[in-house]
Formats: sequence, structure tokens, C-alpha cells
Amino acid sequence: MTPDVDRFYRTLACEAADAIIYADAEGRIGFWNKGAERVFGFSAAEAMGQPLDIIIPQNLRERHRLGYAGTVQSGKTRYGAGDLLAVPAQRKDGTRISVEFTILPFRDRTGRILGIAAILRDVTRRFEEMKALRRAAAARPASDG
Repeated sequence: MTPDVDRFYRTLACEAADAIIYADAEGRIGFWNKGAERVFGFSAAEAMGQPLDIIIPQNLRERHRLGYAGTVQSGKTRYGAGDLLAVPAQRKDGTRISVEFTILPFRDRTGRILGIAAILRDVTRRFEEMKALRRAAAARPASDG
């Protein structure tokens, strides 16, 4: 039995537990999967057409806009294929979370960036556990070994 590859791709992208988001060259959301709904709290209907600002904390928005625009304009990103990025993000209710993600630029035939897709995972629990472990280790008195 030969799998329906197009159906496979659609199901994978739409149903994945990780957030998969695509934004066009202007930073407007054009794809928002069920994982993104779960991670960020916005339905696809709420997110589609909105700027990426809806998931970026207020104090980081300008820096993100500049970086995104620079990447689209130059066609270059400082992040290589498969580089794992870690940043704060924001849910619909305003809660800050920690996410790790990879990006994939989408280019036309001339190499110009049409938009960028990201696959994101909420790592808030692990990030908070690591902070607690570091605090506990720093609070321990040094041994006189």
C-alpha cells in the first residue's frame, strides 16, 4: 500500500504536538497548527493574519521585528539549519513561557525569502527546573574536600 504523501504532510503539519507556525515576509501568520493552539492559546482563526507580535513579549517585539525584517531583506539568517534557539514567548493570556525552536526560510526561485516557518516546543517546565537546581546548587555551602 502506497501512502498518500500529500495527506501525510498535511496531517503531520496540522496535527503535530509541537507548534508549527509560518509567517510571510511581513511577519503575518499564514499557518498555525493545533500544536500552536495548545502552546500559545490562540485558535488558528484568531492567529491567522495577525503579526507574530501576538506571541512575543512586549519588551522583545522591536528587536524581533528588526531581526525578522533583516533576515527577509538580506536572505541571510545567523541561525544555521537545525540550530536550536531558546527564547521567551507569550501565551494569549499574557503568561510568559520559554520555547525552543528551529526555523526554516521559504524562498522563491531567485532565493528571495517569502516567509519563515518555525517549529516550537514549550520548555517552560524544564527551564524552571534547571533554574531551581542552579539556585539550590548556589545556596549549598562549599565543601572543604
